[in-house]
Parts: sequence; structure tokens; C-alpha cells
Amino acid sequence: MKKLVIAEKPSVGREIAKTLKCFNKFNGYIEGDNYIISWALGHLVELCQPSHYSEEYKRWKLSYLPMLPEELEEDIIPDAKNQFYIISDLLKREDVASVVIATDAGREGELVARWILKKANYKGECERLWISSQTERAILDGFANLKSAHLFDNLYRAAECRAAADWYVGMNVTRALTCFYDARLSSGRVQTPTLAILAEREDEREKFEGEFYYSARGDFGILHASFYPEDNTIRFKDEVLKNELENIKDVKGRIIEIKCEEKRDLIPQAYDLTELQRDANIVLGFSAKETLDVLQRLYEVYKIVTYPRTDSRYITQDIVPTLPDRLNAIRETIFSYQVDEYLQYGFNKDNPRFVNDENVSDHHAIIPTEERVDLSKLSEKEIKLWQLIALRFLEVLGEDYIYKTKTLKIDVEGRMFMLRSSSPVTTGYRSASIAAGLKSAYQIERDEINPIIDTLNVDDEIILKSVKIRKSATTPPERYTDATLLSAMEHAGRFLEDEKYKGNLSNGLGTPATRADIIEKLVQNRYVDREGRYFIPTAKGREVVRLAPDVLKRPDLTGEWEGRLERIAKGEENPDLFIKDIKKLTRNLVDEVKKSKLKFEPKFVDTKKCPYCNNDMLKALDGDGSLHYICQKMSCQYEERVVKTKVKVGQKKSAQLSSGRVKITRQKDGGVKLPSAVYESHIEIVNPSKLQRKQRDGVSNKYVAKSKDSDNATMADFFKLSLERREKRDKKSK
Repeated sequence: MKKLVIAEKPSVGREIAKTLKCFNKFNGYIEGDNYIISWALGHLVELCQPSHYSEEYKRWKLSYLPMLPEELEEDIIPDAKNQFYIISDLLKREDVASVVIATDAGREGELVARWILKKANYKGECERLWISSQTERAILDGFANLKSAHLFDNLYRAAECRAAADWYVGMNVTRALTCFYDARLSSGRVQTPTLAILAEREDEREKFEGEFYYSARGDFGILHASFYPEDNTIRFKDEVLKNELENIKDVKGRIIEIKCEEKRDLIPQAYDLTELQRDANIVLGFSAKETLDVLQRLYEVYKIVTYPRTDSRYITQDIVPTLPDRLNAIRETIFSYQVDEYLQYGFNKDNPRFVNDENVSDHHAIIPTEERVDLSKLSEKEIKLWQLIALRFLEVLGEDYIYKTKTLKIDVEGRMFMLRSSSPVTTGYRSASIAAGLKSAYQIERDEINPIIDTLNVDDEIILKSVKIRKSATTPPERYTDATLLSAMEHAGRFLEDEKYKGNLSNGLGTPATRADIIEKLVQNRYVDREGRYFIPTAKGREVVRLAPDVLKRPDLTGEWEGRLERIAKGEENPDLFIKDIKKLTRNLVDEVKKSKLKFEPKFVDTKKCPYCNNDMLKALDGDGSLHYICQKMSCQYEERVVKTKVKVGQKKSAQLSSGRVKITRQKDGGVKLPSAVYESHIEIVNPSKLQRKQRDGVSNKYVAKSKDSDNATMADFFKLSLERREKRDKKSK
């Protein structure tokens, strides 16, 4: 008899098959003497669309909302049917005695496998593989210690509750907003509060009124010191004071205080996913999604880092004995010097900032595995991200960085000048980055080292030769980057004043595994634009925030959900009660949209009017650089692109373009030179207007978009017409 192993992805399935000595390859699975290895393609099963529950739900009509089926059902994803039926047939084989769930060891991974088994109506024995790395040793150890799948039933219930809650709220609020405002709008429990954070920052920037201020720096010959008009600030606005400082020349000052202190920077903590995404954005310029994608390859393909989607920055005691092997695995890299130091003289293996069983739930921190690293197989981005992880690993095994500071205070005719100097006592964890020639992402910049300060004493006289004044202006709050937005999502409680709501946000917005996807979804929906490193909410995105129900804009909602889901996963809360509350919330959200007195009025700038409904269109830039204009009215949906076509002028008898103009160059001999090629712009229709199609198809005027207050919503009619036209086109193509 054999065990059927279900992995989450083909690459992981192949690696497990190799480790378990399964070499007979078939379509969708690999078989050996004791195991059959198959895989999902991510999800193979999803929740059914609304139309599954009622014919009415095929129509987007406000009066049909909310949609609240008693029980949500699953269906096979059309593009994944072949792989699902391969697994389903394998489950029915007489020689398959049991199943091993080997999907990602987390909430969503559990859902992937359980839905496949549920849809295939499998009732047999089931075990769970729970590992944090994809190395051969980890896989073999995991199969030697398989757990009963029943131990993870509560995790599965939490995953189902998350999926159901997102369906009830997302499906209903998206349809309500779309039908009520006749606009393509969507809303969700994580997406909307994240968008609200971005929109609020943009509001702050627009309201910001900058002001000028001065700062001054004194030249004492042997040193420079900053002027402090008050304690802890170098800023001042006083014009009289500014003029007085500018006129100072060769004035005697006196050292009134020299303060010496020894301080320390604690070792950094190891990476969880969110912290790694932040540092990769700051140091490497990677987006959050890019970091996760590269990290997943390091984990799955090369097996040189541990499980990526973790929220822990610690390891457990049982990992400590493996640390020398992990050091040896990275020895033949730029970290060889530090690794040899640790292996010869020892390293810090019991620091509670790194080793702490209580702070590890499903997975420990992201650290290197025992798999030997061959950087020649990695891409440039993979090498950079791996080095970031390996360097942090070496840093957490080091000692604290200890340094001393000296603060020098100089009195010049009652005015205070101050200088700070720092120098290391022991380099501690910083020796790892120094030896490797890399800059640590954790390194805190200290004040400059000034040896002359060690030769001075209190009451020494020193001459202030001159003062340099600098005029500056306050700047508006900085827009969010991937790094700062991830921080805002993780610590969303700081945006709330109510302590009760803050308590719900200990988990932040979303999870480490989903935050990158949420950010990318905002960009794809054109709610947010990327401008260099920064995110800028679009007019449409800001309008979504304005129109969405208030409770969805508050970040505490998703924090409360995640807290309850975590309790469900631990068996501390009834999942039925959670779903009951979600349905009640959904009713309230739909009612709030229906009762709204607001209108969809995005303030698009530098755009054009829709030629069919005369509304401003959203202007966007496509990946190829062409301009894209999109009408936001669902009753119209007209889209066009401005496409540039290359015209080879030199090969034509006439250089006349549709614009009637060609740039020419006048030469010295009096002749003219035509460019070898020019670009001519023309409009390409991406999506015809529904209003235009209604006229062409002879549709009655009663289907023209009506007032949002009318319950005879036109959306359903438009979708019906769209379906009919699609069927006509399909028949013609056949």
C-alpha cells in the first residue's frame, strides 16, 4: 500500500519525490514504491460564484443584496480541472492507503489541501507534513514525524472562516458600491483600510503649509559645533538672532561641559517576512511582492533559506544544534571570514533576542538552511536577497555593539554650541558586515568621530571664528514606500485613538503572507500609482475611500478578524459564531451603501471627457508606456489607448503624416534632412462603450443608465447584453 502526498506546487512535489526516491513520472504525479507525489497549482478549488446559489445573482442588482447563502460551497477552478481530476483519481486507487498533506505549513496551505480532499469526497486516513525548510534532511525528518491531520482541524476551520468572511463582505460590498454609484468600485477588509492610510497621508500633504526656519553651525577652527537656541533643537526663526549670529567674528568661547557615556546597540533580530520586505525595499529597492517572489525561489528551488511566510523573528531551542551546519553551508561565500571566526572561537547561541520558544508559533525566523550555497546558480537579485538574510543571521549570532560618546558644550556669550563624537569600544555584531564588505541594514549611523575632542577639558577657551547660517523649509509628510507602508500595515493600531480598537490590531492589517499581494492589488485596480519608490493614491482610489462604509475604512476591523481567526485556529472560539457575526456585518454594510447621499465624483486632472457619456475618464500609463483612458461609468465602460506607430519617413515618397507636420533639419547647403523615422499617434479602442453598442443593437432607451436612486438597476441589463454579444461572437468564430 502507498501514501498519496499532496504538495502545493509542482516544484515542491518534485523535490519531495526526489527525496523519497520516487522516480516514475506520469502526467500530474510521480510514483515510487511507497509514495505517490502529486501537487496543486496553488488553489485547485475556490468558493462558488454568487450565480451558483441563485439565478437572481447572475444580475448585479441592488435589490438582490445582500447575498447571504446559508452555507458557502466550493467549485473546481476551471483552469485547474485537469490537475484536480488527476488527484481525485489517485485518491480512488485501491493501493492508496492514506494521504499526506504536504502543502505550505500555514493557514492558506491547509485550505488548499482540505478543499481538494473535500471536493473529491475523500474520507480516508490523513496525515500532515509540517516543516520549515525544503532541504532533504528537513523533508526526511518531517516524514519520520508525520502528525495526524486532525491536529490541524482548527487551523482549517480558521482558513475556511477567513475565506467565507472575505466572500460575504467582498462580494456584497463590491456589488453594492458598483450598482449604487454606477462605477467600477471594489472594497475589502484589508484593501480599503490600507487605501485609507494612503489617502489620509495625501490629504495631510495637501493641507500642509510649509514654513522657513534657520539652523547655524559654528567654526571653531579645530572643530565645528551646532548652535542650539533651545535644548534638543537646532531650529529657530528669529531674524534678529540670525543677523547677530552672522556677524560673529573671532569671539571667545568656553567649554562648560564634557559628558562621557558608554552605550550599546543590542544585536538585531532575525528576519520575519515583513521585516525582510522592509529592508529589501530600503537597501535593494525591491517591492514587497518582488521580495516575496525572490524569497520563494530561494526556499523552493534552491532550498537555502527557511519558510518565507513567517511572522516570527525567533528560533526554538531544537534549532540551536543545527547552527554550526548552517554556518558551514554559507562558508564558501563572502562571509567566510566571519563564519571561520564563529566556528573557531564560538558564537552567541543563547541570546533571548534570537532563541525563544515562546515567541515561535507555526514557523521560526527566516535563516539559512544546512544546504550548501552555490551562488553561481543564482540570479543577481537572488544573490542580493540571500546575502541580506545571511548577513542578518551572522549578526544575530554576534555580540552587542558597544561604543562611547562624548558630548561637548561650548558657551559663547550666553549662546550654546554642542558637538557629539562617537567611537567604538567593541564592534560586536558589526564585524560581520565589515568583514563581508557589506552595509548592514540594521546599522545605526552615529555622530562623526572627532579625535580632537579627547584633547579638550572643561574651562578650556576656544575661539568661534564664524557662524554659517542655513535656511531651510519644513517638508510635508513623506508619501509611503513599500517599506513604510508595510510598517503602517503591521502597526496599524497607531492610527486609532480608542484603546479598545487598538487592542484588536495586535496582528496589524492582513498577515505577513498577504500584505504584498494587497499592495499590488491596489496598484492593479488603479487605486494607487507607483512614482519611483512612492505610492500615490489616484483620484479613483481616494473616491473609494470617501464612498466606502465607515467600518471598512477603519483598520481595526481586519485586526479584530485576524484576532478571532487566530483564536479559532487555537480552538478558543466557535467558528459558527464568527460567521454569524460576519453575515450581520454584511447586512449593515449593504444598508449603509443603499442609504448614502454621496455621489461618485472623482477629481481627475489632465484627462479627457468620455465621447459617449461626457464624464471625465481615468488616465493611466500602461506597461508599454502608452496612455490609457478609462471611463469609470459601468453603464458606459468605454476605454481607449493612445498608440504610437513608427513611420519610416525616409522610405516614403511623401513625408506627410496625419498631423500634417514632420520635424526637419535645415542643412548648411540649403537643403533639408528628413528624420529616418517618426512616431505617429492614433487612438485604439480597447473597449467600446456600452451606450454605443446599445444604439447599434437597437436597444430601447429604457436601458440607458438611470439615477442611482432607482431600484430598477441597469447593471443587470448591461451584463445580460454583454453576455448575449459574447455568445454571438463565439458563434461567428466557430
